[in-house]
Amino acid sequence: MAKFESNVLRNVAIVGHGATGKTSLCESLLYNAGKTDRPGRVDEGTSSMDFEPEEQKRRISISAATNFFEWEKHKITILDTPGDSNFAYDTRNCLRIADGIIIVIDAVGGVEFQTEKVWEYANEFKLPRIMFINRMDRERADFGKSIESIMNRLGKKATPLFIPIGAEDSFKGVVDLIQKKALIFDNLKGTYKATGIPSDMVDTVEKFRENMVEDIAESDDALMDKYLDTGELSDDELKAGLRKSVIAGTLIPVVCGSALKNIGITPLIDLIVNVLPSPLDRGPVTGKKLGTDDTEIRNPEESDPFSAIVFKTIADPYAGRLTLFRTFSGTVSADSTFYNSKRKITERFGNIFFLEGKNQKSVESLVPGDIAAVAKLKETVTGDTICNEKSPIVFEKVIPPPPIMSFAVTPKSRGDEEKIVSSINRIIEEDPTLTFHRDEQTKEMILSGMGQVHIEVSVEKMKRKFGVEVTLKTPKVPYKETIKGKTNVQGKYKKQSGGRGQFGDCWLDIEPLPRGGGFDFVDKIVGGVIPQQYRPAVEKGIVEAMGEGVVAGYPVVDVKVSLVDGSYHTVDSSEMAFKIAGSLGFKKGVLACQPVLLEPIVNIDIEIPDEYMGDVIGDLNGRRGKVLGMESKGVNRIIKGQVPLAEILRYAPDLRSMTSGRGTFTYEHSHYEEVPSFIAEKVIAESKKEQ
Repeated sequence: MAKFESNVLRNVAIVGHGATGKTSLCESLLYNAGKTDRPGRVDEGTSSMDFEPEEQKRRISISAATNFFEWEKHKITILDTPGDSNFAYDTRNCLRIADGIIIVIDAVGGVEFQTEKVWEYANEFKLPRIMFINRMDRERADFGKSIESIMNRLGKKATPLFIPIGAEDSFKGVVDLIQKKALIFDNLKGTYKATGIPSDMVDTVEKFRENMVEDIAESDDALMDKYLDTGELSDDELKAGLRKSVIAGTLIPVVCGSALKNIGITPLIDLIVNVLPSPLDRGPVTGKKLGTDDTEIRNPEESDPFSAIVFKTIADPYAGRLTLFRTFSGTVSADSTFYNSKRKITERFGNIFFLEGKNQKSVESLVPGDIAAVAKLKETVTGDTICNEKSPIVFEKVIPPPPIMSFAVTPKSRGDEEKIVSSINRIIEEDPTLTFHRDEQTKEMILSGMGQVHIEVSVEKMKRKFGVEVTLKTPKVPYKETIKGKTNVQGKYKKQSGGRGQFGDCWLDIEPLPRGGGFDFVDKIVGGVIPQQYRPAVEKGIVEAMGEGVVAGYPVVDVKVSLVDGSYHTVDSSEMAFKIAGSLGFKKGVLACQPVLLEPIVNIDIEIPDEYMGDVIGDLNGRRGKVLGMESKGVNRIIKGQVPLAEILRYAPDLRSMTSGRGTFTYEHSHYEEVPSFIAEKVIAESKKEQ
């Protein structure tokens, strides 16, 4: 394919809430540019962007996909991003390397929760943006209400550049407010004819156009002076002012259409070319000098040293690891070496290619702004910086959010434990928001992620890619046992059955330690009532008994045991006899010391819109939680509290349901507290049943 210079590249992320038609828009963009014979559709299995079986099954984008097309001597790379909050990290990574975004809004639903989140991401990365109000052909589609929701929910003034002609079944085109022309579309073909403005829309068009001209003029002093003097601006001045203000982020243009009916898509492509920035317009990127906190700059020029960031990794059982990266500076060619400054290693590119959905197109070299992929890198993963070894730089990576939901993973086939571990680690290479560990207390393999859908999809991928099937279940809560009272108890083990017998006898003082005190063993033996060589065995027996638990099989913590007396037999005593005696004495003593169960308590931060405060706090109280404080974050509130871990194992779907998908939360372990007696009875009964 022909080589494109950086000034004609456009890297555009398509973002928005789930089910707003982002993938359909991508398919229509590709079709109108002549890249496909017909617009692909997810529900038909013909989508070139949502091609993973898990996506087609659920009809949602699960993983970001890239493709590109040519338009008016420009190369436009599109990144189709997930709209489900389970997969928001992938979206945020794509925004990290995009130069502009199109935010897709449903003409019926308006601005929804995930739209607000991607708006925050766009602000974080200072991205120019276009708002595309999609599905104007749907029943109850309302352009005016959609504009209002942008203003109210995002707190940003929106400037329509196109307004719809008709709505719902009668939607047939748009009015271009700059050119003052009606664009009537030939259904599905994407072609249109420019006509005069319908007579019943003349006043509406004048009103919208006047607002648009004022918004563009306000973003530039020279334009404002001319507008105040003459009361008008030429089309060329409007276009120049529009581009400048969009790139500067001072104006948010709004357009509309229907991705499914292919209405309003070709003018949108023109707008991408004309107003969204090239890598050169975005300017230099900032990183750190290797091993320091000093700033290092890279200009988007071929003469600068090569630098890029890896924004996505795809695990493929046949092709190996597929690494996607964005070039920020310099050039690089196939079969060359690069330096991974995060891991301080050198690796080699094989073939470099541009992705076309699941297909690949080989390319000999890259320029600043190119988004490309390479296969079979051994150590480079998502978030790594790759660069020229003689001029190393480290770019800041997008940190994965902490997981909020966990499942215990068990193999469906015996002996698959090792395959599970290796397969999950391959999936984690692709998706760093997953974590995996073996719980030392419960002995369960725990897979954690951003929600139930996230983990279920990951397990489906593991089966498809690596042939490993697992069962998911709610993980066990790592309860602990402790005591509240004191006792003095004898532990005695005596066995005589022919030959040498076994004899061990010890007296123990058992008492509680403060919470978090662990275990303290004190040898208070005076004289030789128990010989020195047998005393450590008593401690060993106690430690083993603590690990097995006494009341419900959970580890015993926060106790002090003093060995105060005992007796021995010169022939029958042994280390094993005293170890058993220590264990027996400890177990008997714990039952006499008011044993209780402890449960893990977590600190939780719940971010929600103000309107859901009452419901969420009431629900938290019902989970035995307590509110510790509140903070404001933009238009949202953050509830800070503490709650038993057992009460939030399935909190993610419950919170989404309570808040119409707009609530999020994070949590971390805080401490252990005593379990209320009525709950402890159930836990103990369940534990005994399992045993």
